Amino acid sequence: MTYLSFLSEYGGRFIDGAIVTGLQFFCSLALATVLAHIFGLMLLSSNLGIKAAAVVYVEFFRGTSLLVQLFWLFFVLPLFGITLDPFLTGFLAVGLNLGAYGAQLVRGAIQSVPRGQWEASYALSMSPAKRMRRIIIPQAVAIMLPAWGNLVIELLKSTALVALIAVPDLMFEARQLNNTTYLSTWTFGTALVIYYISARFLITPFMRLLERTMARRLGRI
Repeated sequence: MTYLSFLSEYGGRFIDGAIVTGLQFFCSLALATVLAHIFGLMLLSSNLGIKAAAVVYVEFFRGTSLLVQLFWLFFVLPLFGITLDPFLTGFLAVGLNLGAYGAQLVRGAIQSVPRGQWEASYALSMSPAKRMRRIIIPQAVAIMLPAWGNLVIELLKSTALVALIAVPDLMFEARQLNNTTYLSTWTFGTALVIYYISARFLITPFMRLLERTMARRLGRI
């Protein structure tokens, strides 16, 4: 069997797996983005209870393995009467984990906004909500985007773990094909190329475009 005939016979399964990986990626990214902004703002709160809750979330999910979190949600929660669908479990685990890392990016970016911008918003008598929405958050987003791009790529790679709970993603299909055909080089090589193309030619250009767009809106280019 040649590689072309291998792709002709099994290419559909790689495509199906890649679609599921894409869905996992977007669901995880949406969840991680929301959690990162909520808990990032909570980390800056002057209310000790709110700040403590954010610290507990961030430290727990950063300090424990994503794999353990995934298995805990899938295998342990049913012991307490909570059974989650594998697909839902997968993006919940990845989103919760990467959201904790993102929360620190949000916190650091907001604190990196020049002090003069804060003072200018005070001078304009803006409310705290309007100040954050109109002045601070847009600049914080521009600051955090380069690091956020790395986090997004890491999130894509982390979705491969959901194969371990039988989510039929790209890695799951690759493992199944390898067990059937024993063509490890072609099977995992194809999966590797798909992951690389997704990260290098889809995510990276989009994040750079987003960086340029934000810089242009802020008058930096």
